[in-house]
Amino acid sequence: MRVEFKIEGGLAYFPGLSKPRVIDSADLPAAEADRLHRLVDAAGIFEQPAGGRALPKGAADYRQYTITVEDGRRRRTIRLADPIANPDLEALVEYLRTRTAPGDEPASKDE
Repeated sequence: MRVEFKIEGGLAYFPGLSKPRVIDSADLPAAEADRLHRLVDAAGIFEQPAGGRALPKGAADYRQYTITVEDGRRRRTIRLADPIANPDLEALVEYLRTRTAPGDEPASKDE
């Protein structure tokens, strides 16, 4: 499973510095890859609508998230914005934010 994650918006957002980060479960230790699969399944990524919800008026500083998941022949891109009401989607976003923090490269299988 390959997950691409991008954050946009927020108070300290600089468009040129915001690049998608990728997590490939094949590069993770088995326990971490299993955790990623469980979070994606619990969030129902492949059942989520592809379009994102419109930001409410006055919410220009809300963070927006784009998540693309590829698993075999399946591929889905969803867009979310703060606040995320679904706790399973929120847990996935928090995991991805932690795993893709700048300077925090995912551990390899060999570690």
